[in-house]
Amino acid sequence: MARAAGASLLPEVTCFTCRARAGWDRAARCGRRQPVGSARGAGRLRPRGESRLPAVVSHGRAATMALLLRFALLCGVADFARGLSITTPEQMIEKAKGETAYLPCKFTLSPEDQGPLDIEWLLSPADNQKVDQVIILYSGDKIYDDYYQDLKGRVHFTSNDLKSGDASINVTNLQLSDIGTYQCKVKKAPGVGNKKIQLTVLVKPSGTRCYVDGSEEIGNDFKLKCEPKEGSLPLRYEWQKLSDSQKLPTSWLPEMTSPVISVKNASAEYSGTYSCTVRNRVGSDQCLLRLDVVPPSNRAGTIAGAVIGTLLALVLIAFIVFCCHKKRREEKYEKEVHHDISSSTLTRLMALQWYKYEGPLKNLKYCTV
Repeated sequence: MARAAGASLLPEVTCFTCRARAGWDRAARCGRRQPVGSARGAGRLRPRGESRLPAVVSHGRAATMALLLRFALLCGVADFARGLSITTPEQMIEKAKGETAYLPCKFTLSPEDQGPLDIEWLLSPADNQKVDQVIILYSGDKIYDDYYQDLKGRVHFTSNDLKSGDASINVTNLQLSDIGTYQCKVKKAPGVGNKKIQLTVLVKPSGTRCYVDGSEEIGNDFKLKCEPKEGSLPLRYEWQKLSDSQKLPTSWLPEMTSPVISVKNASAEYSGTYSCTVRNRVGSDQCLLRLDVVPPSNRAGTIAGAVIGTLLALVLIAFIVFCCHKKRREEKYEKEVHHDISSSTLTRLMALQWYKYEGPLKNLKYCTV
């Protein structure tokens, strides 16, 4: 009867409960004799008709209690999670310099959150040399946005009613110094929540210049270059031929995505208008280049012309120096002659004058010879 009673009740106990019993490798419903797990009964076989129901049932109750406890804990956590929470996920945002970045931060409240609402945005600069900076704050139904001088006047809440659950902000006229981790903190006692957003500011390619480095003559080697004045890495380049057949030489194809195209043994069919487009993750820029491959010039004649021109210039300079020197000598001679004439005339006039003094100096006479 004990065996029959055990057989009728065993199906009510789950298999994992049976396996959990120490000393039993299989479920009790298998009906085979198993070694007793206790030290007292080690090595002894239990008769086939002996029932294990009381032990199995007790272990089943313990497992059931453990499950109930876990369920209660999960319910408590779920109930706690129904408090203040920020629904916006953590994310990374990339924007171009000069643009406006929208940093979202939306939250929900529970009836238990009865304290005053405080919202705080913090910035952790990318260089890790500065401490976290408060950039904007909402507290006591007032907004304070003058904490951080680098962002003063450039950071604003997007919502006029922050109590509605939207604490998002806009950062305008982005600069490279704005790169960093932004953290949104919302507090309404007893609820507290925070989320982080990584902001990266990139520079669009601009001021791109296309030019030819070398002599554009048939048979020569030269380079086509494409250089942006500024732009955040990585940069991607794309060359295109806009005129004539728009067919690029086969030897150029491996370099059509690089900033420099090396031209070997140039031919006249390379002539045409080319464009270079520079791109990165936030923008692009383009420049145009006109390539005219011409026959080689007469270099001997060019060199002879340059030599003759240099000699003529030297002769002209020597003639100008000679004329200036001659004129200075003439002016100096005229000054000397004029001085001699003036000195002679003054001497003759003084020789004609005699002065005679009377009184104590009556015997003194002054005579100029």
